[in-house]
Amino acid sequence: MENVILVIHLILALSLIGAVLMQRSEGGGLGIGGGGGGAGASRPPQSAAGKFTWILAIAFICTSIALTLIAADQSAGASVLDRLSDQPAAEEQDTTVPGLGDDLLPPSSDDAPLVPSGN
Repeated sequence: MENVILVIHLILALSLIGAVLMQRSEGGGLGIGGGGGGAGASRPPQSAAGKFTWILAIAFICTSIALTLIAADQSAGASVLDRLSDQPAAEEQDTTVPGLGDDLLPPSSDDAPLVPSGN
């Protein structure tokens, strides 16, 4: 079910991009340079392309909400901390450097601090 909604969501996203790019620019983007308001400054009725864009936008938002709800439902029983505590303890790391030999590294002891060699 999640995959079906995801495919519909992607199709809606591409369609919405296409619908917005196909529309005629009304000029004065972001309200710049529109000029005075008043009785004669009403917007013309919305075209069919504008209505279609609104329908695509509403459908896009609905699929976004549906995908969010599905993801929240799938992760409701699991916590990140629970997943970390379920993993086995990491193996002790190898301190050898490949190709350089073991004589370059000091002997490792878990309780002894590293002390610089003689003066």
